[in-house]
Amino acid sequence: MNLFRNVVFIAAIAGLVAGVVLACMQAYATVPLILKAEVYEQAGGGHSHDHAAAPAATGTTAMSTAAPAEAAASAEDEGWAPADGFERFAFSVLANIVTGVGFALILVAVSEFAGGIGNWRQGVFWGLAGFAVFTLAPGLGLPPELPAMPAADLTQRQIWWWATVAATAAGLGLIAFRKSLPLAILAVALIVTPHIVGAPQPGSYETAIPEGLHHQFVVAVTVTNLVFWVVLGAVVGVVRGRFTGTATSLRDSFA
Repeated sequence: MNLFRNVVFIAAIAGLVAGVVLACMQAYATVPLILKAEVYEQAGGGHSHDHAAAPAATGTTAMSTAAPAEAAASAEDEGWAPADGFERFAFSVLANIVTGVGFALILVAVSEFAGGIGNWRQGVFWGLAGFAVFTLAPGLGLPPELPAMPAADLTQRQIWWWATVAATAAGLGLIAFRKSLPLAILAVALIVTPHIVGAPQPGSYETAIPEGLHHQFVVAVTVTNLVFWVVLGAVVGVVRGRFTGTATSLRDSFA
């Protein structure tokens, strides 16, 4: 029970810090781009993008140019959404904190099997590994999408995303902790196989979103997630090192 309590405690602090940092970066980096894309979406006269697939932390209210009656009908179809301004930012912060705590739980739990994260420097490396597993590798096949952009079937995308995450994590684990040529070859095969198979693609690539705007969004999402993972790993290392002292395992700490 002590081990579980310690893992949750560290993950809660790291997720809180990293989630707030991510929400602040999104407010200046990704949200303005989403608002621009929603203008194109409304001008195009439809919602071809699956908003449910987008992270809750980056959702925004459409800047509608439609008539009042059409705007009311659209809002009724889409359901409740937080108002622009402080309310939306607050919900974004909350969603990012929950996400941060979840990823921190995974990071702490997995790292304990390798002896734990002893300091912030080790935490940064673990954070970079998390970025590679959860953002970089899946993003090569399924780059972040803006509203009004075409997308493949949600279930197929989720299956490919999880398979890519699992294969990349297993491959990096074999490379880092198993010094063997056959296992290294297996690791490389695991990492590249999802990309050889290929991610699900939409039937049509026609969209009203300018290519330059989408490129900016992909860069912004990638950079903000990179910072998020580095901060998450570093904070885990600092908190764990601060409270475990000379203990080599969380099981022996917080006595």
